Formats: sequence, C-alpha cells, structure tokens
Amino acid sequence: VQLRESGGGSVQSGGSLRLSCAASERPSKPYCMGWFRQAPGKEREGVAALDSGDSITITDSVKGRFTISEDTANNTLYLQMNNLKPKDTAMYYCAADSGRICQLVVLGRLADNALDAWGQGTMVTVSS
Repeated sequence: VQLRESGGGSVQSGGSLRLSCAASERPSKPYCMGWFRQAPGKEREGVAALDSGDSITITDSVKGRFTISEDTANNTLYLQMNNLKPKDTAMYYCAADSGRICQLVVLGRLADNALDAWGQGTMVTVSS
C-alpha cells in the first residue's frame, strides 16, 4: 500500500489543522494505521493510531486536542489537531500495517520500523 499525507501548513498557537492520509488501496482486515511525528533534531514519536477492531490509542501529550479517524469508503485516515502549540511543530507521517501493532509503536513498546508502510510526511509549523 502507498500512503500520501496532506493538510500540513503553518498556523499560530491555538489554531487547528486536519491532516489526511490517502491509501492507494483498501486494507484487508486485520490492519492498523497511525500518525507519527518527528520534530527537528528529535526522534520520531507516535501520536495516534487506530485498528480494524476499532481500538484507538492517543499519546498523552496530545490527548484532548487531537482526534484520529478514518473514512473507510475513501481509504483515508485523518488527524484533527486543535489548540495547536509550538511544541507540535514537526513533520507528520502516516503509517499502516497488516496487523494490529500500530498502537504498540505509538506507545513506544515496539520500534516503528516494524510497520509495513510509511508516507513521505507533511510539515506542521506552529508559531507562538
């Protein structure tokens, strides 16, 4: 599967953005998809993930501000980001897997190179 992110941009602190990740094909169950980010000079970290069993995981630093969802009819994953802060500035990546391990990667319990597919990323910049 090929993934392509869109929706990044520059916003002021407190603003909102919605990221999209279009998949080239509908994944077969079981599957999972997730959002990850890498800030300049830092390691990539998990943000949120969901799987075909309707399980959702969101990292503590964005809980209450970010929401992950999917449109299965259009093979698209979304990340709604509200009340953005300068610390959210990063390249955001979409990833997918044919299993249900994305949540483990988001929680840091599994290396992210375990996931099957990654997009090229979309940049989010939040200014104060």
